[in-house]
Amino acid sequence: MIIGWREWASLPAFGVNAIKAKIDTGARTSAIHAFHLHCWYDSEQQAHVSFRLHPRQRHRAPEVAVTAPVVEWRSVKSSNGKVEKRPVVRTRLKLGPMEQTVLLTLTNRDEMGFRMLIGREALKRRFIVDSALSYGLGEKPRKTPFVDVSTLEGQAP
Repeated sequence: MIIGWREWASLPAFGVNAIKAKIDTGARTSAIHAFHLHCWYDSEQQAHVSFRLHPRQRHRAPEVAVTAPVVEWRSVKSSNGKVEKRPVVRTRLKLGPMEQTVLLTLTNRDEMGFRMLIGREALKRRFIVDSALSYGLGEKPRKTPFVDVSTLEGQAP
């Protein structure tokens, strides 16, 4: 399946029906804009993280609250060359007709052009990237309902 350098994606378990994502073959793992990160450990010493995200570029609303188990912590070198230790969560990613489980690193991408990057791990053996193509899987859905923040509190994907 051929995709463009940017595509509309959704994260159903997070209640995000549409988020503009940059396809980044230079990044190993996908990343999403997350803020107000709070990490804690349950009684079995499993790490969990709660965070908020803004799925719309250059907008502060809607704000979606998410809670998820931490799969691991990764040191990631960002585009500015700094290494940052980030929590990694697992969730479902929908790109066009394809839906799959992916790993996402959580970081503050507020100053970046895209709230989400989709990396090589999520693309391999599924997609071919055409850098001249934009939204090859289709335009944004007409209506994009977002889940109310209160409905996601305390739920893991």
